[in-house]
Amino acid sequence: MTTPVVIAASARHTATLIFFHGLGDTGQGWASSMGAVISPHMKVICPTAPTMRVTLNAGFRMPSWFDLKTLEATGPEDEEGIQKAAEMVHGMIEKEVQAGIPTKRIVLGGFSQGGALALYSALTYPEPLAGVIALSAWLPLHKKFPASAVGNKDTPVLLCHGDCDPIVPYKWGQMTASLIKKFMTQVEFKTYREMMHSSCDEEMCDIKAFLEKVLKP
Repeated sequence: MTTPVVIAASARHTATLIFFHGLGDTGQGWASSMGAVISPHMKVICPTAPTMRVTLNAGFRMPSWFDLKTLEATGPEDEEGIQKAAEMVHGMIEKEVQAGIPTKRIVLGGFSQGGALALYSALTYPEPLAGVIALSAWLPLHKKFPASAVGNKDTPVLLCHGDCDPIVPYKWGQMTASLIKKFMTQVEFKTYREMMHSSCDEEMCDIKAFLEKVLKP
């Protein structure tokens, strides 16, 4: 993994947002957007995924957190790759803890494949986090839940999805929300009208409000 893009806190650093990009993107792709929604006491880390062959894209090499074999809800998944990526995320959380930021002051977030990774990593992490933000995403290996959820069932989750998404269908967002609401206690699902596989100002305002709520100074 290359060196992540880091936006330092502009006041005393007491909270961290770790945000994961989507398939084929880099940490740079989301850094300025996230930098615009954080409060002065928050630091943002935007890592870049390792480059690997992606089955879905005819085996072309690109930044990807794990292999995507298909975009069918019932299709095969790269279980080993997903678990390995989650271990990498857990390692990033541990680094923040060693630097003096407790897990309860750390939010995991991401877009598309990165949001899927954030959600899976939070649920397979035993210590309590401050929150999870999953934009235009889904829960990987969903058939393994709630059995695989070892922690963070009471952690606030913000799921955001455009109702015109041609890549990760809106119904995936709805299905993910209804699945995790069965075993998680604080799930908010927000819909953005006519938004495709992207972001919008309204969504950014909702992310900012969520961060301010779960990471109060």
